[in-house]
Amino acid sequence: MISYKESLKILKETNALLEGHFILSSGLHSAQYIQCAKLLSKPDKAQKICSSLAHKIQEKFKSIDLVISPAIGGIVVGYEIGRQLKKETIFAERSDGILNLRRGFEIAKNLNVLIVEDVITTGKSALECAHIVNKCKSKVLGYACIIDRSSSNLLIKDTIVSQIKFEINTYTEKNLPADLSKIIPIKPGSRNINK
Repeated sequence: MISYKESLKILKETNALLEGHFILSSGLHSAQYIQCAKLLSKPDKAQKICSSLAHKIQEKFKSIDLVISPAIGGIVVGYEIGRQLKKETIFAERSDGILNLRRGFEIAKNLNVLIVEDVITTGKSALECAHIVNKCKSKVLGYACIIDRSSSNLLIKDTIVSQIKFEINTYTEKNLPADLSKIIPIKPGSRNINK
C-alpha cells in the first residue's frame, strides 16, 4: 500500500488537485477541487493508487460478488478495482436525473455488492447506487473510493474504505471568504454535464 503523503504527491503530479473557485455538485463552494479524471488519464499513476485501494478493500471485505459505480466519475475506478479484484463490474448512469442500470446491466438477487466511486463528498451518488442494489434484493457490502472528502454533510452511515481522506473547506454562497468571492466560479463535476 502507498502512504497518504505519496498519494497526495501523485494527485499533485497529475494535476488532479485543482485550485480556484469551484461550485461542487452539492451546491457548496470550495477553493480546491479533486479532478480524479486527471489522475485516471495517467494509467501508471492510477494503477498505483487503485492497487493500494484494492489491497485495503480486500482487507475489509471478504466476499465481493460484484462492483458497481455511478457514471461518469466512478466508471474507470470501478473498472480498475473490479479488474484487480477479478470481479464483474457494472455502472449506473443518469436518465432524467436518476441513476439507473442500463446497457443490459443487471444485479442478480443475493449478491454481495461493493460500491466504488472516484470521490465521495456527500455520498449522494453512492447512495443512489445502494438504492439500486437494494431494489434488486442484493446486499451492499460497503463503499470504497480513491478520495474520501466527506465531512459532517456525509449521507453514508457505513464505513468508507478510501485511499486518501482529504479535507477541503466548503462554503455556502452567503458565507464565501472575500478572496474566493473575487474569483469567477466554475462547476467541474460530472453531474452538471447535460450532453
